[in-house]
Amino acid sequence: MYYDVIVIGGGHAGSEAANAAARAGARTLLVTSFLARVGQMSCNPAIGGIAKGTVAREVDALGGLMGKAADRTTLHFRMLNRSKGPAVWAPRAQCDRGLYSREIRALLEEQRGLEMFQGTVSALRVEGERVSGVVCADGSEFAARSVVLTAGTFLRGRIRIGVEKEYAAGRAGDAPSVALADQLRDLGLEAQRFKTGTPPRVDGRSVDFDRLERQDGEEDGYRFSHWEASGGLARRPCWIARAGEKVKEIVQSNLDRSALYGGVLASQGPRYCPSIEDKIVKFPEASGHQVFLEPEGLETSELYVNGLSTSLPPDVQREFLCAVPGLENARMTQPGYAIEYDFFPPLQLRRTLELKCLHGLYLAGQVNGTTGYEEAAGQGVVAGVNSAHAALEREPWVPGRNEAYIGVLVDDLVTCGVDEPYRLFTSRAEFRLMLRQDNALMRMGPVAERLGLLSEQELERLDGHLEDLERTRRWIREERIDPAEANEWLVDRNSSPLTERQPLDRVVRRPEVRLRELVAEDGPVRDPGLGLDALAVVEMEVKYDGYIRREEERAAALAEREGMLLPPDAPYLDFGSLSLEARQKLSAVRPQTVGQAARIPGVSPSDLQNLLVEVRKRGQRLVAGDCEIT
Repeated sequence: MYYDVIVIGGGHAGSEAANAAARAGARTLLVTSFLARVGQMSCNPAIGGIAKGTVAREVDALGGLMGKAADRTTLHFRMLNRSKGPAVWAPRAQCDRGLYSREIRALLEEQRGLEMFQGTVSALRVEGERVSGVVCADGSEFAARSVVLTAGTFLRGRIRIGVEKEYAAGRAGDAPSVALADQLRDLGLEAQRFKTGTPPRVDGRSVDFDRLERQDGEEDGYRFSHWEASGGLARRPCWIARAGEKVKEIVQSNLDRSALYGGVLASQGPRYCPSIEDKIVKFPEASGHQVFLEPEGLETSELYVNGLSTSLPPDVQREFLCAVPGLENARMTQPGYAIEYDFFPPLQLRRTLELKCLHGLYLAGQVNGTTGYEEAAGQGVVAGVNSAHAALEREPWVPGRNEAYIGVLVDDLVTCGVDEPYRLFTSRAEFRLMLRQDNALMRMGPVAERLGLLSEQELERLDGHLEDLERTRRWIREERIDPAEANEWLVDRNSSPLTERQPLDRVVRRPEVRLRELVAEDGPVRDPGLGLDALAVVEMEVKYDGYIRREEERAAALAEREGMLLPPDAPYLDFGSLSLEARQKLSAVRPQTVGQAARIPGVSPSDLQNLLVEVRKRGQRLVAGDCEIT
């Protein structure tokens, strides 16, 4: 059978890639080894967090699945970083693990132009330097113009629990993909190994919650999805415990039995999600480490023990669990483990996430050296759109660093590469005030409309949101606030009283004043009936107007550089006026624009200036404006 796009893998990258490709108009097939586990949360059953929450909202604004599924299955919601500036506010939802996966499958089945097939892809069909389809282990074959590979940790994956127990697996309960991994290496792809891990789970009925700190979620109306207003599920609290000296002693005395420290694991793991062994070894002065017990779902008492990721054997895991106050009698329902897997260094990719050496094959997710559901989903959207556009002979789409965190993610991968599992942070973005979670739809909605990713109903909602924004901007400029109405309210918030009637936008500039509170039922300003998202966006625009303007100026300068396309066949190694490091890095990355070249580690400002001279000196020209990306 023939398709425009085939997506291999049904995780977060694969689900979003298949959905995006179908929404872009491509006849799409999603092939995964087990359809009941499409969209599975293999580790923590949570969506969002620092920078990640913004990515989830961007994915949703582009017609993605993650925001809808998260909202429908939310058990516990918090907006992180409220004490800091709005550029780093971060929505995070604890979800029902089983229901989340079922919602993803339901959304995929509703998508026109998308079919699904349960099977294990054992090989790619390759004709010359182009991928032309896939072959499954059961003998099924499917042809396509584009293929998206989103294999997660399945490529030659091996689970390790302690120094003695190891077995081949893509994740607990699933077989790895070995034949496909071997073929990709044989085709000339450079492959390396990363590792990651997961903590044990415990039966909540065996936990003494009286000894733990309760953490309830927030009920303030914030959601991930812009398109529907799901209330989520019955709420469940999270619980905070502390792994102290007893846990430290147990881990230290058993380090030789850890897969990580016992000499059987040599690959690099995620720096920002360390195992309990890493925490004990690298932070020996710490008296303890925070542990979060997070609900797995409404229909189970199982709890995810966030903060105790480990590769120690099960008997040691039981011992250190029982050393945590409140978990003395805890029953472990499944042990934590480490998993090692193949990934392909992303310098081998174009900015569209297509491989440079094999036309028609796109990579997304952990196979590109990233970690996290949201990073995978963002890549899935980019790979899905571009695989569809290539199949349908349309222009490619590359999100810019000034457009979205997804653009920061992709550019970091294909320009800088990775030496450890990549995770997004707000600090990676130059334009944090422009790339906020509250304005994701304002930024990405028009992009989604241009790419044809939205349904008619979603287009109507987008138009309504943008109109709402304009009404809110006019209202906040024109509305006046009277001292008699506002002063008591302002003084209660440690803000100085007004001496005269003032425009509302001038009052909102005050750091103590929240626009949403001003128009609340007990606030001094009449609620104009505007949406929560519009109020949040406009408040941030008013409060940080000067800073945002400066970011917009810097973004315009970046856009100018991004519009200067470098020749694809530039002989970088021959450019003698550049440093040797710059020549080697430029030759390896082969940047498509001057802006991308400037971001390559090892390319100095003088190298960049000499690069422009060298290109012109050899009779090659920089092309400004729109041009096909190769």
